[in-house]
Amino acid sequence: MTPISVLWVYIVLLVAGGAVGFLKAQSKMSLLMSVGFAALLSLCALKIIPDPMVADIILVVLLIFFGMRVAKSKKFMPMGMMTILTIITLAARYFLR
Repeated sequence: MTPISVLWVYIVLLVAGGAVGFLKAQSKMSLLMSVGFAALLSLCALKIIPDPMVADIILVVLLIFFGMRVAKSKKFMPMGMMTILTIITLAARYFLR
């Protein structure tokens, strides 16, 4: 696997999570934010934004957001899972370079 393919898998999971949040809780914000961040990450994956550090910075921002939401809610799903997926994505992108 390459760092780009890892990023594409994460993008799909991010959008899927936003869609589930919309379907289960009618959270338009969840859907909009997931699609927005996925769009930014897609630009990185397509190298329209050529600097790979931009994707890493976006992932760190998402990691902080998800981590804060887990700490606040004390529930694993869904933010805990997204926190773990973000950590795995960052690590895979780093070690696969």
